[in-house]
Amino acid sequence: MVQLSYPGVYVEEIPSGVRPIEGVSTSTAAFIGVAERGPVNEAKKKITSWTEFEKEYGSFYKCHYLAHAVYQFFNNGGRQCYIVRVVKGEAKTASITIKNRAANNPPKGLIISAKSPGEWGNYLHLVIKDGSEDPNNTFRIEVRKTEEVKEVPDVQRVIPLEVYDNLNMDPDESAFVEKVLSSSNLISAKVHEDNKTEKAAAHMGGLNPASSLPPEGRNLKINVNGDGYQEIKLKDPCGNLAEIAKAIESEVQKLSPLKASTNRDAFSKFECKVEANGEDKKLVLTSGVAGPKSLVKIANALKDNATSYLKLGLSNGGSDIYWHAVRRPANGEEYEVGDSEIDGNVADRTEGKADDPDGDPPYINGLRCLDKKDDVNLICIPGIPTVVDAGLNYCRNRVLQDCFFIGDMDCDTDTPDEAKEDRDKIATPNSYGAIYFPWLKATDPTGASSEPKDFPPSGFVAGMYAQIDAKRGVWKAPAGTEIAIGGAKGLKINLTDVQQGDLNRKAINCLRQFPGAGIVIWGARTLSSDPEWKYIPVRRMAIFLRVSIYYGIQWAVFEPNDEELWASLRLNINAFMMRLFREGAFQGSTPQDAFFVKCDKETTTQADIDVGVVNIMVGFAPLKPAEFVVVKITQKAGQQS
Repeated sequence: MVQLSYPGVYVEEIPSGVRPIEGVSTSTAAFIGVAERGPVNEAKKKITSWTEFEKEYGSFYKCHYLAHAVYQFFNNGGRQCYIVRVVKGEAKTASITIKNRAANNPPKGLIISAKSPGEWGNYLHLVIKDGSEDPNNTFRIEVRKTEEVKEVPDVQRVIPLEVYDNLNMDPDESAFVEKVLSSSNLISAKVHEDNKTEKAAAHMGGLNPASSLPPEGRNLKINVNGDGYQEIKLKDPCGNLAEIAKAIESEVQKLSPLKASTNRDAFSKFECKVEANGEDKKLVLTSGVAGPKSLVKIANALKDNATSYLKLGLSNGGSDIYWHAVRRPANGEEYEVGDSEIDGNVADRTEGKADDPDGDPPYINGLRCLDKKDDVNLICIPGIPTVVDAGLNYCRNRVLQDCFFIGDMDCDTDTPDEAKEDRDKIATPNSYGAIYFPWLKATDPTGASSEPKDFPPSGFVAGMYAQIDAKRGVWKAPAGTEIAIGGAKGLKINLTDVQQGDLNRKAINCLRQFPGAGIVIWGARTLSSDPEWKYIPVRRMAIFLRVSIYYGIQWAVFEPNDEELWASLRLNINAFMMRLFREGAFQGSTPQDAFFVKCDKETTTQADIDVGVVNIMVGFAPLKPAEFVVVKITQKAGQQS
């Protein structure tokens, strides 16, 4: 409230009390099943395309239907989904431990692992080379993947899937191998705990430096361990490279640190040697102290510069070698992650493994991975009919009862009688799910067969739910000739009207093929025996209203429980329901016929107020599908000729 203190006009903003309720998503799916790779027993993040699924979880995998269900979900209009990968027993991640580059008895250096458990990691191949920008200190990793054949004649001809260049072993650098590979979709890296080798940093001169120093070029500036540049003068005689090296070493050892924090040994134990490679010779200047603070830098002297003759300093062709260079993994043209022999530069390896689930428990446990996902609406376990009971119960028992389960029949069920037997095996049917029959025929995505293969319908159907929700609304039955199922080439069995009539009474939703319409969903029943919740759009509409209102009135918690709050709740929920009425979501020609919202002293008594309760009654007249269209034809009699 504005404090009134002087004569004049005061302006104050008054809250309108309108807090719009937004409708929640109705078609975010969750798929549970066996994948080639990816995190196990975890709904990690939303997948928004088939390409993203392939990137995270691999492609079509052996005899399992998860990947194909997700593919057809997006192919039929799905927009986003979660994936829960399940495995049976212990899952192992393929890894390889490569030795570092220490000269004598190199220890285990770098562990490179597949990003997730499974056999797929055994077919990853690594090529490790010097980095392109700084070969002395950095390295390059190329990642290739072959098919499930361990003998590869020439892996170098396989196109790399990922390439990481100029990596290093310094944890403080942005190019540290562990940091960079954390973004990889295929591998991760960890420096082995035994890889503690520390070498003194060095500076290396170029090839074939001058054999002697001219009189006018005898000064150079050197910075050891970051102490600061100091100039030294090389005295006569310096007739050859060995004498020059000895003179540099002697002069640097005489220097005193400029900083109190600099270790005196960096100078007193400083070395300068001649390194020969055939006829090529070069100077190597090495700090007297090893470790992360070790450093040797060379700069041109302002007067009587000797560095150009000796090819020292980066501007003259010299190069720095950092303390961590020795920790780099040894170069190799082909390291097989998970399948290399423990020999040479390979210190250890672990074979990747993830057994396929055998029975229900892994899939049922996968449902629990969705407990903390409050934006899941549809759940599918493609091709696994034995978990329909578990899926229905899970959806019914979620805190908000906000999910709908789409179930499949068994792959061997190919007659109406067998379908009814499968339906009768569902012990606790309810309105929070539906099943579909028969399986669909689609092109083999792996290309292994030229003939169409059989696939469970749940992935196709979930995509159709999403497409119809987007076009018409969740109150429209996800069935009919309006939209044909995409990606389907046929049905495992073509049903007759009479056969469907028997299945319809069992609440088995059929897929049919009609001339001119293609393959369509021809059923919209839940598995409930309660006639009030017999139809899928009625149950899903109720879920939509429940969840939307739940999230839309969170602001009311702890507000004063009186008429002002009740009026505000009525206003906001009425506005939400009115919007849906105008979109055609309810029966009735007027809002009074279509819905009601009641929140007053009749719904909330003084006893309720005393215990902190406000009661809101929301009723709606659901749209039910015209499942049976009856046309009556009669003759018109008595017309005069």
